[in-house]
Amino acid sequence: MNTVKKSATLSDVVARRLELLILDGTLTPGKKIPSERQLAEKLGVSRPLIREALKELCGRGLVQTEHGRGSFVADMVPAVGQESPLAHLFKDHPRTLYDLLEVRELLEGQAAYLAAQRGTDEDFYRITQAFEAMEQTAELRDTGHCDEAQMDAKLDHTFHRAISEASHNPVLVHTLQSLSQLTLNSVLASVNNLYHRPEQRQQINRHHRQIYNAIISRQPDWAQKAATQHIREIYKQLQDIELQEQRLIRAEMWSKDINTD
Repeated sequence: MNTVKKSATLSDVVARRLELLILDGTLTPGKKIPSERQLAEKLGVSRPLIREALKELCGRGLVQTEHGRGSFVADMVPAVGQESPLAHLFKDHPRTLYDLLEVRELLEGQAAYLAAQRGTDEDFYRITQAFEAMEQTAELRDTGHCDEAQMDAKLDHTFHRAISEASHNPVLVHTLQSLSQLTLNSVLASVNNLYHRPEQRQQINRHHRQIYNAIISRQPDWAQKAATQHIREIYKQLQDIELQEQRLIRAEMWSKDINTD
């Protein structure tokens, strides 16, 4: 009886230590959890205890186990999927794009601030990889060897996600993760509307470089300002394009009316 009680108590302790790894952002949503052997070595406990702790976390909805693939950190906030009411609003009403950009300005500005302040060497390595992948694609696009908007959007999204994960604020990470599909759609909208315009594309690339340099050099205020300005400029540029298109439509209708008269 004492052995069972001690084992249960130890598994609770191990489960709590794993919860702390999720809370501090070491284990992020969707990330594969190390194997039982690796966790046992890292935490200095037996594999049966690790197995029991993971079972407890699965029961709490914090971890999901897939046969043949392993265990993964679950999404804490329900994701806004393609079929959600908000996704339909986003698709059918352009105004929702601007609403999302306003939210991104707030959340990603704070994420950049915290990433510069709290990011680890491993975080900075992932951010650097994402940034360099974007830079390489930008060079290919400039030479005419790349015209894949979807790829550009995914690389852009990956860069911003790496920054949010480096914030080590689980509420912020999970909130942004829940908006992941909508955010990707908003990035794709900016890519489709702005990347073929040299001036706007260069400005976006310059903003990304400023955000990256500010975070890597651990300057939180600069990082927040650069990230906020980045989203704010995209908002303004998309709005300007929309107004221009509306003026063209009105001008065309006016021309038709004159010709009819």
